[in-house]
Amino acid sequence: MSKRSKSSKTNTPISKEQTKKADDESGDHSVSLDLESDLNELSQGSVEKIQKWPIPKPKDAVMVCVSSRALFNMEAERKIYNEEGLKVYMEHMMKHEDEPLKPGSAFPFVRALNFVNEKLLEMDPNEKNLFDVVLMSNNHAQVGIALINSINHHDLTVERICLTAGKSVMGYLKAYDTDLYLSADGESVVAALNEGIASAVVSPTSDSKSKCTQLRVAFDGDAVLFSDEAEIIAKTSGLDEFFLHESKKADVPLDAGPLRRFAAILGNVKHKFHSNGIIEDCPIRTYLVTARSGASSGLRALRTLRGWGLDIDEALFLAGAPKGPILQKIQPHIFFDDQKKNVESGLEHGVPSAHVPYGIAQTHKKTKT
Repeated sequence: MSKRSKSSKTNTPISKEQTKKADDESGDHSVSLDLESDLNELSQGSVEKIQKWPIPKPKDAVMVCVSSRALFNMEAERKIYNEEGLKVYMEHMMKHEDEPLKPGSAFPFVRALNFVNEKLLEMDPNEKNLFDVVLMSNNHAQVGIALINSINHHDLTVERICLTAGKSVMGYLKAYDTDLYLSADGESVVAALNEGIASAVVSPTSDSKSKCTQLRVAFDGDAVLFSDEAEIIAKTSGLDEFFLHESKKADVPLDAGPLRRFAAILGNVKHKFHSNGIIEDCPIRTYLVTARSGASSGLRALRTLRGWGLDIDEALFLAGAPKGPILQKIQPHIFFDDQKKNVESGLEHGVPSAHVPYGIAQTHKKTKT
């Protein structure tokens, strides 16, 4: 993985072509003679378009890119596209562009990122290392009006938007030096992972019940935070060999997995709050939720995290138990796992869960005996 670490984001500056600061949205407004009409217009929409904070430069920010189907529930619109084609789909989107789209799987996560930004700016009004959410969509530019209207309706801060009219978003993901990419399209996520970008496939629908404003992120261990080294042993040689392997290598750190860098970034942001005495009320909390057993294979995982300096708040070793009930108790805004059965277990319990299509679990099929 050749991507640089954003724990020190100033090491490699972003080129001028990658992005330009968004134009000031306030603009010049002509004075109306009808004051009441002006006030009504202001209350209905203009206030929503005022930036809550100055948008940071990408080289300073934590860049989180989300697709339109990750941010919003667009299953009905997708059905129109699949069954009736692009022309009818676009006509539908433009006709209904003033009707806000419903939240999708990544929506609670994005809203929580916005909350963390607010808390960072309360500590330091000049803070630049903010979460910058980019809407990264292969929709046509004309559909952008519907998307922006929905962003404003839900009071989200999403100022950077890329609409590629059916073309791959990969070039823009790399241009923004993306720290995390969430999409409902599996092929796009696999392509991003192959480029060293932390990525995951989210469900196109969401049944999240979380009301928590604190950003809660849960990670699986093997093939997510860690490499799939140990998982290869478990799947090809069985659990007995896995336990023996992990016991012998308890002091040998595991290699990094695809989400390790993003977890480290969250740890760095948490450290800002801790350094200011905000520990118990820190607006970020992270979790390791792993199928590993504690006594027989947990040491290597914990020593690896310690060796990395990666500050995970809670470590939950489930010894193969279903993850859904534990995740329901945690209520994370997003849970990352490389195995679809665990993602489905999370979704069944109302937890936004994202599949990381990485490692041996994507190709290995358990044989019947």
